[in-house]
Amino acid sequence: MVERIPTYTSAQVRAAEKPLLDAGEPLMRRAAAALARIAAVELGPNGGRVLVLVGSGDNGGDALFAAADLAEISDTVVDVFLTADRVHAAGLGAAIAAGARKVDLPEVISAASGYDLVLDGILGIGASADPALRGTARTVVQELLPVVRAGRPRVIAVDVPSGLQPNDGSSDGVVLPASITVTFGAVKSGLTAGSGPERTGAIVLVDLGLTTALAGQEPAGAASVTAVVQA
Repeated sequence: MVERIPTYTSAQVRAAEKPLLDAGEPLMRRAAAALARIAAVELGPNGGRVLVLVGSGDNGGDALFAAADLAEISDTVVDVFLTADRVHAAGLGAAIAAGARKVDLPEVISAASGYDLVLDGILGIGASADPALRGTARTVVQELLPVVRAGRPRVIAVDVPSGLQPNDGSSDGVVLPASITVTFGAVKSGLTAGSGPERTGAIVLVDLGLTTALAGQEPAGAASVTAVVQA
């Protein structure tokens, strides 16, 4: 069932998360577990092959903990590609311990059309005012764009599609178009503004308990959401 819910800026979401994080709530693990469940449904009962694109920030941590959960599913192969030298160490350790393997760029390019699903966890709401991907992240997305546009693999964006500005939806076009964007806590305003609708696909909101904290905030807009999932 599609429902209309408010959207918020990244600053509003961060402010709403802060009291929970300060209280020690494991928001990353809860978000990652929900992401993995959604990805598993997309793969179907026979599993498949998943590529996880990992950035240096919390978004990459979300993707890595989800990779760990997915790697434990029978008949599911999980490859992890690190787009930066810095990485969420605990998340990477969990993914590798669960059976995921690190791959390099040539392996990603050669196997691109053989993946069933890509988890795009390069950038989240920590993206700067200029969200354009750079370096290795830009290279891997440019290499994957032709096969994604051809229909295989499908992409799940982690919180926001990487390269999309989370507040105004601007981008330079080097963004993997998602079939689904699994967004955490609240829908970010950039998913429905600018080029957001072209890149985002269906929006699934993972409820992290931010409703009370956001109640006093003025929404940036509204979005049509296909599902609200409890973390």
